[in-house]
Amino acid sequence: MNNILSEQDKKVVLEILTHQLGVQPDQLILDAKIQEDLGADSLDVIEIVMAVEERFGVCVGDDEAEKVSTVGDLIDTLARVQSMAGQVAGGE
Repeated sequence: MNNILSEQDKKVVLEILTHQLGVQPDQLILDAKIQEDLGADSLDVIEIVMAVEERFGVCVGDDEAEKVSTVGDLIDTLARVQSMAGQVAGGE
């Protein structure tokens, strides 16, 4: 199974970031640090993770959420969680 998100899913993640942080889309490069570069605080990060969970119908555990520091981390985390959810559903 491929762990890479579709372009549409990536676009949705970027839209969530744009909406939650009030940043411009061109600021959302993969290496951009959500807190340092985009001005989020720890509550913003929690809200972003919750918005991603709600939009994609997944649960990002606290351990995974703590690893999210860049835009790329958020995309990779979603891909990992979706992959794990697919493996669990496929294994039933």
